[in-house]
Amino acid sequence: MPLEIVTIPCLSDNYAFLAHDPASGQTALVDAPEAGPILAELTARGWRLSHVLLTHHHWDHVDGLPGILEQHPAQVIGAAADAHRLPPLDKQVADGDRFEIGGEPVEVLDVSGHTVGHVAYYLPQSAVVFTADSLMALGCGRLFEGDAKQMWASLSKLAALPDETSVCSGHEYTQSNARFAVTIDPDNTALLQRVHEIDQARAEGRATVPSNLGEEKATNPFLRATDPKIQAQLGMVGADPVAVFAEIRGRKDRF
Repeated sequence: MPLEIVTIPCLSDNYAFLAHDPASGQTALVDAPEAGPILAELTARGWRLSHVLLTHHHWDHVDGLPGILEQHPAQVIGAAADAHRLPPLDKQVADGDRFEIGGEPVEVLDVSGHTVGHVAYYLPQSAVVFTADSLMALGCGRLFEGDAKQMWASLSKLAALPDETSVCSGHEYTQSNARFAVTIDPDNTALLQRVHEIDQARAEGRATVPSNLGEEKATNPFLRATDPKIQAQLGMVGADPVAVFAEIRGRKDRF
């Protein structure tokens, strides 16, 4: 049976996630933006944390951890490459490593670009990937530490996962991402329909995360630097996908 995934809004626009195995009772938390909402969700469900999975060192993904661990001592897992600036880790992991939660394998993917040492966690049996600030709904993270080549490689790695994969990303940025995406891909009917659905969801106060990877592949311009229509829109027909991606990222930074 797949793990039960719970999305927890935190701060002003962050998300944390719980992944719970009913059979074993094991529960993993992915990122810890703030303690209050996460502790409240655990209490309401009667769950105890067994693992905490950290994606990268930014404060809005780790600052809630001390308060959470006070009530839920758990194994803290994060990237070896980022260990020097993450909270203390019980287990250090790298690209290609595997471990288990509730008997389900968790695959570690290095998705550096937003930061160097950023990791994602892919659970193939549950068909979910926790991407934080690498791949986002209709977007990707800013290149604070990595470069375009690095981020394009990371996004390509994530895009190679099955279409049915749920993408649990770290922020509610989808509506602003959608407004930008239309400027890059204005004739994409799937994108235009998705923009309408996103606007409706936000008007009703509903989250747009998780998203579906197949839909991201069809509508997220940051995954589609090889698309001839996008290349033509940018005046970059036949260009290196890294250069096309860099142009898209640069335009979003100025948007």
